[in-house]
Amino acid sequence: MEARAWMEVDLAALWGNYLFLKGRAGGEVIPVLKADAYGHGALPLARFLFQRGVRRVAVATLAEGRALREGGVEGEVLLLGSLHPLEAEEALRWGLTPTLSTLEAARALAERARALGLLPRAHLKVDTGMNRVGFPWEEAAMALKAVEALGVRVEGVYSHLATAGEDAAFVEVQKGRFLEVRRALGEAYFYHLENSYGLLLHGGENVRVGLALYGLVPGFGLRPVLRLLARPTLVKRLKAGDRVGYGGEYVARGGEWLATLPVGYADGLPRGAVRFVRGPGGGLHPVAGRISMDQTTVALPGPLGLEAVFEVLSPDFGPTGLVAWAEARGTIPYEVAVHLSRRLPRLYLLEGEVWERVG
Repeated sequence: MEARAWMEVDLAALWGNYLFLKGRAGGEVIPVLKADAYGHGALPLARFLFQRGVRRVAVATLAEGRALREGGVEGEVLLLGSLHPLEAEEALRWGLTPTLSTLEAARALAERARALGLLPRAHLKVDTGMNRVGFPWEEAAMALKAVEALGVRVEGVYSHLATAGEDAAFVEVQKGRFLEVRRALGEAYFYHLENSYGLLLHGGENVRVGLALYGLVPGFGLRPVLRLLARPTLVKRLKAGDRVGYGGEYVARGGEWLATLPVGYADGLPRGAVRFVRGPGGGLHPVAGRISMDQTTVALPGPLGLEAVFEVLSPDFGPTGLVAWAEARGTIPYEVAVHLSRRLPRLYLLEGEVWERVG
């Protein structure tokens, strides 16, 4: 790619992860593409997944759903964030499927649909223990009756696991509550509950997957799909005592070479967590000094040309994987992934061929 820094997304690996998850689920697997598909690029992935026969995808916000529609995506798009009454008309105009967890939003959706001559469709969110959004699970039957009385066609009912991968006992509590909801409402609706860890650890029927889809759950054979690559903008030899970067923390012994890579924390590299990059020959090269907003300096054993390509992030390179970055920062891979910068061009590859370029 003719760029000094870029990201590559392996669509074959993504599809392999999807099929692996599909094989473990008893029903539908819904790819979650919120936060620009966790930094991987929502629009190209939506196009690819729908082309492969995926029935629906999910995003968090109306703006994310609108961006897919503006990009030509025509498939079913579920808005996971609870619909605000002020968003009702736009959700209808873009043909998005909103989530309802208040009667105020349901009324607004029904009223705007009547004014526009459209059929209001939605999924009902039920709170089984997360306590963020959703109708209380004990009141699900009353809520459904009230929403449908407004003229809204409820197509799905769902909840969200709060402790999958952390507290298995509470997962079972939530699953039990959701089963009671399902018994009370009947089988006329599309029910979905499990997330990535919920499916992988506890099984499930219809599931919503984000982290696992992108291969960011270790230990199950899933493949991370993203690489971040960069060419140096400068290579030079250091003298003994030369200090590198802010604070001058790295002090040269003398004779080593330094490469400046045009990526930094503005591109999503966590300061203090990225310790090494991989050079063209596969060797590990330590980061020298602090990571800057737009640049990272790397110590080399010898000179390299400006055409050399370094892997700053690689699926099969543990020390700089997103999971390792997250562990070094004491956080979760979600948080690191969503901070990958959109200013980096994306190259989408399928079996070694370029499927799409963005940026």
